[in-house]
Amino acid sequence: MANPILPGISEAEQELLYKKLNEYNQGRTSYKEAGAYLVVLPRPESPRYSLWVYSPLPERQSIFYVQDLSTDIHESLRAASSLCYYSPRCILLVEYNAKRMQSKGDDIISFGKYHGHFLHEIFRIDPAYVSWIAYKFTPRIPKQERFVQIAQVYHSVHLDIQKRQAHQKYSTSHFLGKEGDKVKELTLKVLRVRLEDDPYKTTVKGTTPYFYVRQILTLEDPIGNLVTFRTNSRTASRESCQVPATEHAFEPGESVYIASARISCTFTSGNKQYTRLNYVKFK
Repeated sequence: MANPILPGISEAEQELLYKKLNEYNQGRTSYKEAGAYLVVLPRPESPRYSLWVYSPLPERQSIFYVQDLSTDIHESLRAASSLCYYSPRCILLVEYNAKRMQSKGDDIISFGKYHGHFLHEIFRIDPAYVSWIAYKFTPRIPKQERFVQIAQVYHSVHLDIQKRQAHQKYSTSHFLGKEGDKVKELTLKVLRVRLEDDPYKTTVKGTTPYFYVRQILTLEDPIGNLVTFRTNSRTASRESCQVPATEHAFEPGESVYIASARISCTFTSGNKQYTRLNYVKFK
């Protein structure tokens, strides 16, 4: 299967990305046996990457939509690989195939409280109902037999996600990469902010102290991976541990958009894994 050309990144970045994806897929079951998760490239009517699942189970159309991802390939693959990490299925990057990916209507629920909804919609809000269709519902006509097969595919996706959630009891996050790796296009939410005075720059002129304050941030990405970095004030404050009025003071709950950064180190605290960044460039 040929690797598609990825929009918006250089040839060197693309080569490195495919190398990392091959490393991720090593040891996983062949897509011919277990199926695969597909990260589908954006298209004019859908600017985001999207996650699909291929299964050899149904006889006809065998690719089914799971969810949208990001407009950025790095963030999309990070989200997909984290979500599917404990699945035996590999992850493949593919272009959108209208013939094989458009719904034929055989994944629409035709009965019960979710009548008229797609299985992928109910899979996200009530996976137990999809599991009931997969193994408790009795089909009466051939079309319903295929409907049950599709529900079984979504049930298998639900089990893959449950494996991840079970492991999260012991490790609630994953590293964004290895020390020295460059990361791009991060969307993070501030969890905590700790202020401290920089002991090397803080000084006293005459009788007036000048404090250079550091903001040490703990953040998380959309899938719960924990990140930390610090920002240093460029101007001095007259008060200890107080960000100058001329500079931005981060607040818990605030969204932070990072264009690029480098991983300075990774570490584990308790049952949580953290990625520490430096050389942070904001959007």
